[in-house]
Amino acid sequence: MSSDVNEAFATERAAQLQAARERKADRDRRIASGQLIPLGEGRYRVNDPDSLDNGETLYLRHGVLLPQHGLDTTTGEAALYTAAPAWHGLGNVVPGGTTDIDRVLELGNIDYRVETVPAQYMWDGELRTHEDRFHTVRTDTGASLGVVGRFYHVVQNREAFEFLQDLVNDFHVTWESAGALREGKKVFVSMRLPENVTIDAEGINDELVPYVSAINTHDGCSPFTCVVSPWRPVCGNTERFAVRDALTKWTIRHTKSATQRFEEARRTLRLSISYFEQFAEEENALARTDLAIDAFRQLVSELWPVEDDAGDRAKRSADARREQITGLFERESGRTGRTAYAGERALTEYLDHFGGVRPSSAMEPNRLDARALRLMEGTDDALKSEAHRRLMLLRRR
Repeated sequence: MSSDVNEAFATERAAQLQAARERKADRDRRIASGQLIPLGEGRYRVNDPDSLDNGETLYLRHGVLLPQHGLDTTTGEAALYTAAPAWHGLGNVVPGGTTDIDRVLELGNIDYRVETVPAQYMWDGELRTHEDRFHTVRTDTGASLGVVGRFYHVVQNREAFEFLQDLVNDFHVTWESAGALREGKKVFVSMRLPENVTIDAEGINDELVPYVSAINTHDGCSPFTCVVSPWRPVCGNTERFAVRDALTKWTIRHTKSATQRFEEARRTLRLSISYFEQFAEEENALARTDLAIDAFRQLVSELWPVEDDAGDRAKRSADARREQITGLFERESGRTGRTAYAGERALTEYLDHFGGVRPSSAMEPNRLDARALRLMEGTDDALKSEAHRRLMLLRRR
C-alpha cells in the first residue's frame, strides 16, 4: 500500500497551523478577559484565582505560553530538590532520590517555618494595627508571604508533608521532587509510589508510574492540595482519569481543623493503591478491545459535537481536529494495535499537547521541578473521563 507523502505533509502541516491558531485564540481570549496580563517582552502574569498558576509569570516561546522556572532564590540558591536533573540545571540532585523527608525539606530549601504577625499601616504619622489582618512571614528571611484573616491557620511545610511520610515508611516510596516558588509562597513535593502499573504485559507492555504530589501555600490564596496520578514516561503524558468513584484529589483549607483533614487524606491515599489496580484492569480491557477507524472518528465527533447551524469556521476547526486526532490514533495503532487503548492514548496525547491546554500542561516533560504543579491542573479531566467511559462501553458490545 503506497501513500502520498506530499498529501500527508500537507495534512500534518494544516493540523499544526490550526493548533497554533487555537492557541493564539485562547491566549487572546484570556488577555481580553483579564486572566492574562501582558508584562512586555513576551511575558504574561496569570490573573485567575481559579487556576493554580495564579500569580505566576509565563513567557511566549514558539507560540506556546510556558512558565518561567519561578523557583525561590531568596536564600541565594534555587529552592529545588529532584531525583534527576531538571531542564534548567538548577537545584540539588540526588540520583535515584531519597526516602528521607527531612533530607528532602533541607535539599529543597523548604525547611523554613512561617508565622503570622499583625498587619500594621501608617496613618497621619502614626503606626496603627489592623486587628483582623495578619502577615504570613518566613522566619528565616523575614519576607512577607501574604495577608490573611484572623481565622487563617498556618500549615507548616513539615506538617503539610508529614502525613505522606507514612507512605514512605510503609511502602518505601521515593521522593521525586520538592521546592518552593514565588519567594516561598508556594511549596510542592512529589513522590513515586512503589508499584508500577503494567498494561498488557504479554503484548504492548506499557508501564505507568504512579505519583503522589502535594502543594502547600502561605499567601492565603489557595488551600493545601494533594493529588494521585499515573505518569507515563514513554511519551511524557500526564494522565488522570476519574475512574468511577475513585478519589484522586484532595484540598484542605488552612484552618484549625486542617490536622483532622490530613488524617482523612491519609486514609484516602491508602485507597489509591486499590485505585491503580482497578485502573490497570480497565486499561488491559481496552488493550483487548478492537476499535475500527470509523468508530474512532465517530467518537471524536461525539466528544466535540458541532451544532448543525454552526458556522463554516467552526466546522473547519472540527474537521481539522478530527483529522489530527485520527492521525495520532493511526500512529499509536502502529505500536499498540488498532484498539480502544490506542484510541485513549491518542485522545490523551491530543488533550495534553495540542488541544488548547493550560500553560502548565504544555511544559516539556522533563521539567521535574514543576511536575507537582502540572499534575494538579486536571484541565481536561472531565473530557478524558468521558472518553474512557465511552471506550469502556465498547468492550461490552
